[in-house]
Amino acid sequence: MLPTLIRCSAVWLGLLLAAPAQAGIVLNATRVIYQAKDKEVSFVVSNSGTTDILAQSWLETGKDITEAENLPFVVTPPLARMSGNARQMIRIIYAGEGLPDDRESVFWLNVQEIPQTAKDNQLQIAIRQRIKLFYRPAALNGDPLEAAKKLEWRLHDGRLEVSNPTPFHVSMIQIAARQQGKALFTADSRMLAPRETVRFALKSLGRGQAMDIDFISINDFGAQEPLTAKVSEGQTIRAMSATTGSQ
Repeated sequence: MLPTLIRCSAVWLGLLLAAPAQAGIVLNATRVIYQAKDKEVSFVVSNSGTTDILAQSWLETGKDITEAENLPFVVTPPLARMSGNARQMIRIIYAGEGLPDDRESVFWLNVQEIPQTAKDNQLQIAIRQRIKLFYRPAALNGDPLEAAKKLEWRLHDGRLEVSNPTPFHVSMIQIAARQQGKALFTADSRMLAPRETVRFALKSLGRGQAMDIDFISINDFGAQEPLTAKVSEGQTIRAMSATTGSQ
């Protein structure tokens, strides 16, 4: 019985390992910024594999909804046949109405690889990649590259609060709060929407002692900038660059 199980497991493992080798879509961006002044934006999908695939592209809000989303965008082509090692440009066109003009809007851009052919006893997997699309109205004040430094951090009733007063989304990774070297809070990632405030529960917060906040912001180009702040009870602090020490 055991040898049979081992042989079956080996067969399934081989199938799983073989599937990714057949094809693989690669996007030329980690995020897309749609400036309101632009008639359209585009990105490139590459088929890094040697077999033909279908590349299906669509937008969604990312919210938990059951009905089809009626978003004011056109993604074209929504379905593209790609041969091995081929490239395909995908265009996104905004209908011109339906989104707020005083803040950014964010959507999920999905590109799914659908293998077209299958050999006998070969497992096929439809692989989907998701990146963020930010629609940025023309009249927004401020610099989106400085938005992470505008976040307002404070301690309130034993909790850590952070507010985003800007009209831009702020994406953060590797968020950590420490007090005298002791970890009080960690999070892998978090995105703050415009005008949003979030609160984090802390572990064993010592009264009257400052707390160190460290995180990495992700900008429009996908670049990472480490930031740091020292927060005390009753104060509102903005982070500064951890590499230059400047606001």
